[in-house]
Amino acid sequence: MLGVVENHSLPRTAAFFDLDKTVIAKSSTLTFSKSFYRGGLINRRAALRTAYAQFVFLAGRADHEQMERMREYLSALCRGWNVQQVKEIVAETLHDLIDPIIYDEAASLIEEHHTAGRDVVIVSTSGAEVVEPIGELLGADRVVATRMVVENGVFTGEVEYYAYGPTKAEAIAELAESEGYDLARCYAYSDSVTDLPMLEAVGHPHAVNPDRALRREAAARGWPVLSFNRPVRLKQRRPSLSMPPRPVLAVAAAVGAAAATAGLLWYTNRRRALYARI
Repeated sequence: MLGVVENHSLPRTAAFFDLDKTVIAKSSTLTFSKSFYRGGLINRRAALRTAYAQFVFLAGRADHEQMERMREYLSALCRGWNVQQVKEIVAETLHDLIDPIIYDEAASLIEEHHTAGRDVVIVSTSGAEVVEPIGELLGADRVVATRMVVENGVFTGEVEYYAYGPTKAEAIAELAESEGYDLARCYAYSDSVTDLPMLEAVGHPHAVNPDRALRREAAARGWPVLSFNRPVRLKQRRPSLSMPPRPVLAVAAAVGAAAATAGLLWYTNRRRALYARI
């Protein structure tokens, strides 16, 4: 348990959650690949590759250099995509695709933080067109995500803000200043060593289903390591743990869902080519 309810005479606090493999069991973006295919945003070949990319994502993580290359590739692929169409596809399939893969343990933690009087903030590298609806489904108070330039209702292919690595920590610091959070009393949760700056920014960092590098860091720093392994539909959880509806405030919109998909497609193809040479 997370302790007593916050003393509201003290500065406010928050709990910051990474999304993929921390709150949900899969990649938030890749999960929508079939929906994007049916909506005409990607072709059949791309849809099949994203299925393999989901496997690669669950088996391991890309390093910093690969993530940067992903960003360049994804920006080019999503150029010209209609933003409203992406939003509509996500809205139509959100409950069928995301609800079943939310970790029961993460949902309980979100509830406990809310009960204790803390805000809940989702901080994700994925795009707002995907992250914001998921945040609303989870009852999050705020969302931080990647942002792409949009002109005349379509993605231009240019990234305006990339919520990755140190920029996540910078966004948290900005939120702390604007919302009055006492970061020394705040919590953070992530599965990836790329989120080390975010975890270092708060007084109560937690590694969730950590990759090898983050597991080593957590052991060296004495951080708690949590294992989440029970995906469950929210409506199937115990009544006392049902998720209350809460408004979401998007503090940083995102690269479209297509953008993140493209990046992981690039990574998948690169890995397959590498293994083919071995």
